[in-house]
Amino acid sequence: QRKTLEPTNKQVCLDLREILLTLTELNLGNNIFEEVPEQLKYLSSLQKLHLFGNKITTISPTIFDGLEKLIFLNLNNNKLKYLPPEIHRLENLENMILNNNQLESIPKELCSLQKLSELHLSHNCLITVPEEIGYMTNLRMLCLSRNRIGVLPDGLCKLRKLRILDVAGNKIQIFPIAMEDLMLRELYCEDNPLLQKQPVSAIQEEEVWSLKEIAARFIFSQLTKEDSILHTAVKQNLEACNILSKKQECAQCGQGFLNIWLECVRFVNKMKISRNVHLLPVRTLLCSYRCFNHPGHGFFGIAVP
Repeated sequence: QRKTLEPTNKQVCLDLREILLTLTELNLGNNIFEEVPEQLKYLSSLQKLHLFGNKITTISPTIFDGLEKLIFLNLNNNKLKYLPPEIHRLENLENMILNNNQLESIPKELCSLQKLSELHLSHNCLITVPEEIGYMTNLRMLCLSRNRIGVLPDGLCKLRKLRILDVAGNKIQIFPIAMEDLMLRELYCEDNPLLQKQPVSAIQEEEVWSLKEIAARFIFSQLTKEDSILHTAVKQNLEACNILSKKQECAQCGQGFLNIWLECVRFVNKMKISRNVHLLPVRTLLCSYRCFNHPGHGFFGIAVP
């Protein structure tokens, strides 16, 4: 008579543990989780994690300790209001989807995820985007539609691999200075209060520069000369270096200046942009009314209501 050997509880647990340790994809979507299960940190082989359609409001920082191999994370349709700074530990992450949450900000630590190629943050409550986003050098798709963003950071223009940018349905009036440096294939910016080409009467104010501004402009002009003795003097003065690091450059004459003297806009149509938007308003800085009054430059002053 043959005997059937039933597995012991201990053997079942060992087998289950072995399976979990080799698990590469886990789908926990459309459940009623209110927080990310902390036990997930023990799934050291996990590469794809789906947590969409839950009621998650918080993520424990310790969850990121054991998920170094994670490349895909989907947290769509939850109730997240913030992300812990420890999210930077997901250093192999390539795709993060956080649409339809309640995020009010993005931690700057998120921007250290240099392998990230897609970041989806549509339908949240974002007001700003961190300047450090320029560190995400492999980002190819950035979706920020239907938030409350008023100003895009200059760091955005450092994303040389970015091909798709979606900022539709925000509060953006003007784009960063170096916007044309991006090699975008698709740009969605409809439903924003973009500045329009509408002539208004202008009032030219008297140009009165502070001593600090006068000195800074003189130094900027001298530093363009190779034999200037100011090169050595500036390097030896940390306070001067800090002040001069805030240099702006006039779009008309190319001269350096310190404080924003005259903020203007130019309208470009060299980019493939979304429907209903024919010209893209791009921020431009001028150093003086003299440059603004120079004929033929195509810059428009911004009227303050």
